[in-house]
Amino acid sequence: MFLSLKNLVKIFPPRGGSTEVTAVDNISLDIAKGEMITLLGPSGCGKTTTLRLIAGFEFPTRGYISLDGQRINELPPHQRDMSMVFQSYAIFPHLNVFENIAYGLNVQRVGKKELRERVAKVMALVELEGLENRAPNQLSGGQQQRVALSRALVMEPKVLLMDEPLSNLDAKLREQMRSEIRRIQQTLGITSVYVTHDQIEAMTLSDRVVVMNNGIIEQVAPPQEVYRHPQTKFVADFIGRANFISGTVKGVAGDALIATALGQTLHLTNIQKSYATGSQITLVVRPEMVHLHDQEGTYSATVRQAAYLGDKIDYQVEIRGQLLDVVESDPTRIAKIYPAGTKISASFHESCIHLLPAE
Repeated sequence: MFLSLKNLVKIFPPRGGSTEVTAVDNISLDIAKGEMITLLGPSGCGKTTTLRLIAGFEFPTRGYISLDGQRINELPPHQRDMSMVFQSYAIFPHLNVFENIAYGLNVQRVGKKELRERVAKVMALVELEGLENRAPNQLSGGQQQRVALSRALVMEPKVLLMDEPLSNLDAKLREQMRSEIRRIQQTLGITSVYVTHDQIEAMTLSDRVVVMNNGIIEQVAPPQEVYRHPQTKFVADFIGRANFISGTVKGVAGDALIATALGQTLHLTNIQKSYATGSQITLVVRPEMVHLHDQEGTYSATVRQAAYLGDKIDYQVEIRGQLLDVVESDPTRIAKIYPAGTKISASFHESCIHLLPAE
């Protein structure tokens, strides 16, 4: 693999009366050349420490990191052939756009002709042409982020590292920059590691998502796999929204697993592992997998909350004492809203339900 982390551990020593902290706990990860990987998880899960270990800003307690076949544990950051885009843009306020982007090339004493060619090329790539002489305080937030990205890309690194680079932007601009970063990464084919706590960023940007929790890796998979087939309850709960329903396996009929949940029998297909009859299970039911309707259905339900959001309606319904989140986004149905207190029927899209062993 192009970039490999093997049995990586990072323990911070006691400080100020606290005990030592294991920020990264024996993780291993192989990243292919040209792949876009996102480290995703809540605050304190170890994702930023992992990125800093890759960059060389921290050194591992145990384990090793290799890049293109070379172990780089002891190399300082400037010898690792990587560039990093930080959460704070770290743009020099006394330099104009061109000078900011060219800064690293000047440090490396790159010739003037090559420097200008490389800066022009990357500015065209990130659509900053014509802004060469602008001061940083004359730029929008999105333009400043493009300058920071350009300064990293102009170094032509083997690996591009990004630490929550969009967190300071407003929602609409963040959405635009997500698309831009993905376009640029795919255009260059550059190996990239991106840290975020935003699941939408991870799903949008990644070839694979690395979900971290308490210093360990819970799951590594493409976005669709992580969402549709989470390996743990933590992953199911962190990626998107999920209803967790207790059930019992009753047997198998053909390709379907027969289970009971909330007092009714379900025929579950597309189940990825076997469960013994009598096993206690947890059904992972995403809000969009619940269908509400007037006709008699599998479950009798009562609407407890309804929120119209333009492109969808968010419901909370109660079935046999359990509250479930439901999302209705069908444009042919969304004009009708079931107000709180309405007695309705509910059913599940059974082929989409994922199972986990009961905890």
